[in-house]
Amino acid sequence: MIGYISSLEPMGLVDGPGLRYVVFMQGCKLRCLYCHNPETWKLHDGQKITSEELMKKILRFKNYYTNGGVTFSGGEPLLQNEFLIDILKKCKKKGLHTALDTSGVGVGNYIEILKYVDLVILDIKAIDEENYQKITGAKMKEFNMFLSTVKKLKKRLWLRSVIVPGLNDTEDYIVNLKNYIHNIPNVEKVELLPYHLYGVDKYKELKIKYPLENIRPMDLDKLEKLEKLLH
Repeated sequence: MIGYISSLEPMGLVDGPGLRYVVFMQGCKLRCLYCHNPETWKLHDGQKITSEELMKKILRFKNYYTNGGVTFSGGEPLLQNEFLIDILKKCKKKGLHTALDTSGVGVGNYIEILKYVDLVILDIKAIDEENYQKITGAKMKEFNMFLSTVKKLKKRLWLRSVIVPGLNDTEDYIVNLKNYIHNIPNVEKVELLPYHLYGVDKYKELKIKYPLENIRPMDLDKLEKLEKLLH
């Protein structure tokens, strides 16, 4: 089984519980205004790899992951559903904890994928159709389908939302987000992530216009105050 990856991080600390091997997979349908990984958008721009080759790389570090595991991130791992299922099965056979870091926008087959996922880390781009389209360039239908499947299967769930000055950094948005999350019964953790400028140089290199040129990084003190509204 062949897949496409953007990069590998053998010692990830922020992509799920414990120390983790993070597989950043290639390809993404969304064009989020604040995306900092535009190099992952096109599927076939990534490094070609078989699931057997990837598994060998993961197993070299297996002894380090007693309290961690493997996280599949992106790009969007759900776009390579057959490859993802194959490598997830291999991880589970080796007793590895698996996490899926996703926007929830793939090409279906979500029930089969989630059979082999221990934790879902889901990006909340927006909580209504208008703002979701404004931020991602897509409709919410696929995201809603994925979230519905996660809820149905009662998967462990962490939620993340990027907070951008002038876009969604208001108390009203956070209160509405809290109410939205209240209807998702299997949420264990919610994180607000600060908008940053790490991806700006990548856009210049790729000769792509950066969508948020005049937006400054999120103020961390304000973010901390907004986080308190979630609890």
